[in-house]
Order: sequence, then structure tokens, then C-alpha cells
Amino acid sequence: MGEVTPRFWEDIPLEQLDRAQWEALCDGCGKCCIHKLEDEDTGELLATNVACRLLDRREGRCKDYRNRRAYVPECVRLTMANVREIEWLPSTCAYRLRAAGEQLPDWHYLVCGDTEAVHRAGESTRGWTISEDDAGDFEFHVVDRKL
Repeated sequence: MGEVTPRFWEDIPLEQLDRAQWEALCDGCGKCCIHKLEDEDTGELLATNVACRLLDRREGRCKDYRNRRAYVPECVRLTMANVREIEWLPSTCAYRLRAAGEQLPDWHYLVCGDTEAVHRAGESTRGWTISEDDAGDFEFHVVDRKL
């Protein structure tokens, strides 16, 4: 794997990132691990406050990233090939932003150097989610929160 160079996310096209650079784009918000429901009539995706059982809701990271698909077979592996096609990625997602040629937000740790900034900015799952193991019926957990 290559070395993560300063400001690589601005200088290197998404398709040319090496694995370390690709993984470094994740800001640890955890919003991609929130369950969404699809409205049967409109097709609209509705966010819930229900997090995947593997999400560390404090840190915004998967508890077993390497083996997650063994426990959660429907977990989507984000790749350069599918990043532009996944509509449910959060609007603040670094992968989504870079795929669209947009800049990372000021609170992204690659920009500001602080991994806690995403949480202070209110852009993470910290403090408002519950585990799917405790949720019951997800329909009762729809939130009016833009992801």
C-alpha cells in the first residue's frame, strides 16, 4: 500500500487512490451504517435512528470491519466502481463528495486534523442512535434528520 500523502484527497483523482488513501477518506460519521426505510409509494428513503449492530456508535466505526459481511451479509462494500451509484450515502460523505468533484467539509479530520471534529459538528451518529438489537420495529424510529 502506498503512503498517505498530505492533501492527497485534493490532488489525486478518486480512481487513482491506493487502498490506504481510499480508507483514509472515511470520516467516522457512521451515517452510512444507519438503517433507512423506503417509502413504498414514493420510493423516498427515510432515515432512522437505528444503527447496524456492528457500528460503534460512539466512534462511528465498524466494530469488526474486516469480517463485517460474515455478520451482516447485506453490508455494502463501498468501492470506486459503485460509489457514484449508491444514492443513500450521506450528503456529507467524503466518498460521495470526492466522486462529485467537491471539497471535503472543514470538520473532516483530513482537513482539520481532528478526528473528534465530525462529532462536535453534529455530523455523526454519536448521541442520537440506538442499536438494531434494541430497536424493535424500525418504522417507529424514522427521524427527521438529513443524512
